[in-house]
Formats: sequence, structure tokens, C-alpha cells
Amino acid sequence: MKFNWVISGENDQAVQKACIDMEYRLRPKITKFLLKKLDSDFSGDFSIFHFDVDVKNHWVWISNKTPQRFIEKIKADFDQEINGGSTLFSVA
Repeated sequence: MKFNWVISGENDQAVQKACIDMEYRLRPKITKFLLKKLDSDFSGDFSIFHFDVDVKNHWVWISNKTPQRFIEKIKADFDQEINGGSTLFSVA
């Protein structure tokens, strides 16, 4: 699983730390989602999945670098389950 961090503004140490913190919260959440949505034709290789993360707006979307057949399987529920009502990006 690969993340493309969309950063507007300065990419300083605080932003890099925020990206690391977000990644530690995103990985298990997205992994559970993928395991629930994918069927037996999935080989278990999560490296084929690419996600873009807008750090400023706190939004994750499926990158078109992900194979189209998998995008089609997960896109319907992705936004609701990963972005909708999420506390993923809440700032303490």
C-alpha cells in the first residue's frame, strides 16, 4: 500500500510528523476495509493499492495508479468508510 501525500504549503517537520501519524492510523483502517471488500481473486498483495492523501483537507482517495478492476470493487464504499465520519484526522 502506497500513499501519495498531497501537501499544500511548506513541508516542514511538523507536516512530516503529521503524515507519519496519519499513515499509522490509515494503514490498519484501509487494510481492514480492503479485506472486507475483496474476494478470493485478490492475491493479498497490498502493494498494488495507491492512495492520495490531502493533508490540509484531511481527505483520502483511491489513486488511479491502483489497478482499475480493484478500484471498481472498492470505490462505492471507500469514501463513506474511510473518510465519512472519520476521526482519523482529528487534531488534539
